[in-house]
Formats: sequence, structure tokens, C-alpha cells
Amino acid sequence: MIKAGIIVFPGTNCDRDAEFALKMAGFDAEYIWHDFKDIMKYNLIFIPGGFSYGDYLRAGALAKFSPVMREVEKYVEENRGLVLGVCNGFQILTESGLLKGTLTKNKSLKFICKDIDIKVINRKTPFSRYIKKEKLTIPIAHAEGNYYIENYEYLKGNNLIAFEYINNPNGSIGNIAGIYNEKYNILGMMPHPERNSVKTFGNGDGLEILMSIRRSLENE
Repeated sequence: MIKAGIIVFPGTNCDRDAEFALKMAGFDAEYIWHDFKDIMKYNLIFIPGGFSYGDYLRAGALAKFSPVMREVEKYVEENRGLVLGVCNGFQILTESGLLKGTLTKNKSLKFICKDIDIKVINRKTPFSRYIKKEKLTIPIAHAEGNYYIENYEYLKGNNLIAFEYINNPNGSIGNIAGIYNEKYNILGMMPHPERNSVKTFGNGDGLEILMSIRRSLENE
């Protein structure tokens, strides 16, 4: 069975949601504490949402110094598997320099919590190649989800944009909801696929992303 490790920092609060959704998608999922160093056995590293270290300084700014993030850097460099960072996980990945750009306060300066529609931009990655739908409805819940990068054309020209908002809720440049790294082994996104993984919670669209990841890993 494909193994997923869910990193838990002090202040993480979406780890249980992530575990539930990953198991629904067919993963063998378990937790990784933030000072744990043996992560190379996992096929997927999931960095969930929450308020790591209370989001002091900036969201994700302290979590990047955790021992496990040094291991994530090695994991990515050695191409051991895939990394998915959701919401605070996305913020941690940008703070760590593993993804380009930064996430700042929403244009409204308010916390936003609602379902939002996103469209799939690049379908040729392990995260997206098995997604069937053109549009996904995924919940968002963030105060600092306004994505910005100076060289937007670099992302666009290199097909590093994963998802775009259909109706931009937070002011993100280019309506960006998620991006990849150049090796396509990291995806960071603000919407929470794990919060819409079964139809009890909505329409189950989030499972499309997790199932695509699992199928890609199985077919490697």
C-alpha cells in the first residue's frame, strides 16, 4: 500500500482531516512529529493546515526551522516521493524556499472560510494527471492566502501553476490557488482538498486530487 506521512507541528489542526481523507483515497497514513527525521520511507509527505507555532512572525516562518523540514528538503532533492502542502503547509513550503513566491494577508484583510471553485491548469503532473473534472469545488479557510510572486511570467511560462480560482477570493496574483516546483514533486495549494473528500462534506471533489496522487505513485 502507498504510504503517506502527515507532518504535525505545534499548532497544526488539520492532521486528522488529512488522515481521514488519505485513507479514503487508499493511502496507508500515519503522523510524523515535527522533530522526526526518518521520512524517506513514505511515498507522500502531506503538510497540513493549521497555525504552526501560532503563526508568530508570519504563517510558516517558524515551522521552516523544524528538524523535519531539513528532511523534507533532502526528500525532495533525492526525489523520494511527492510533497503536498495545504494552506499552512503551502505557507511553510514558501517560507522554506521549496516553492517560489510568498503568501500574504488577504486583500480584504479578513479571514475567509467558504467553498470556492478552482480550475485545473496543468494536467501533466503526478498530482493532476488523473483528475477527471475541469472544475473542482474545494473549501478555503485562511487569513494569509494572497499569493504573490515578482516573476509571475516565470510560473506561467514554465507550467508551474497548478490551480486557479474562478472567482479570486483573496487577491492572489493571476488568480493562483496552487503551484508546483520545477521538478513537479511538490504541490502547494491554499484550498483544502481533505475537507471535501466524501460527499457527506460536500461533493467529494477533494478526493480527485488525492486519488490522482495515489494512482500516479502506484504507476511509477
